[in-house]
Amino acid sequence: MAEEQGKADAQLFQLLSNLLQQVEALTNQEEVELRSKIEALGLEVTKVPSNSTQLDELEIARELDKLSAKLDDVDEMISSATAADPQVQSLLSGTADVWMPVITATVDERRNFTGSFGDDNTRAIGKSSS
Repeated sequence: MAEEQGKADAQLFQLLSNLLQQVEALTNQEEVELRSKIEALGLEVTKVPSNSTQLDELEIARELDKLSAKLDDVDEMISSATAADPQVQSLLSGTADVWMPVITATVDERRNFTGSFGDDNTRAIGKSSS
């Protein structure tokens, strides 16, 4: 279960990274701050606590609050980038059907995405090697 969640998270952050690369290519500007925040958030999300550390509910709530604040920062940066550049807005709007369901999905829905992405990749590899 944790492994499947990790795969879904990795796919999400890979998608965010790819979208950022496309935005940078369209705007001819390197988004260093946004890239570092996405990478830092990806590391936080995928970080596995050591077995010796048992978190109580308050600690978990604090950690979730920190992650929420980081997500809010990323959301604010994306919002300002889309407001400032119509090409960015067009790119994000045009790809929303890909990334929006992943972001808003429940854990179970993400597991289904992981399976369907793997199936699609297998089919795509089979087609390209034929």
